[in-house]
Amino acid sequence: MSDEEHQFESKADAGASKTYPQQAGAIRKNGYIVKGPTLQGQRYHGEYDHVFDISTSKTGKHGHAKCHFVGIDIFNSEKLDDIVPSSHNSDVRRVTRTDYQLIDISEDGFVSLLSENGNTKDDLRLPTDETLLSQLEAEAFEVEFSPVSRPLDHFCSH
Repeated sequence: MSDEEHQFESKADAGASKTYPQQAGAIRKNGYIVKGPTLQGQRYHGEYDHVFDISTSKTGKHGHAKCHFVGIDIFNSEKLDDIVPSSHNSDVRRVTRTDYQLIDISEDGFVSLLSENGNTKDDLRLPTDETLLSQLEAEAFEVEFSPVSRPLDHFCSH
């Protein structure tokens, strides 16, 4: 049989998953974990937490040390906490941080951003909530140059 008779369909590239498993005892401050259940066929429906405090309890009568994670949801800034046995796996969110310089906010709600390598990004729309929008505009133009360093998933509404 030749290779032409077989059709292989690639489902994902290396690193395509948004999360990876990591033992709870190995997660450190400033990491990102996924808290919450997985639902029917859709992989992750939990909150994405930025971990800012971890405490570990000793082994108890149920046989596992416990990790108590306190974090901030990276999309809505709510404080969340979770308790996981330290020997069990938790899902850790892959987060890439890219810093941009704010250039301009257009009349129709799009922002112009400048990356560190000099490329511009003009396809990002601001939220439509008027109070949040006015707060962002006021803070952005208080200084001459304003870095934007939130995860882009937070603002995207293509």
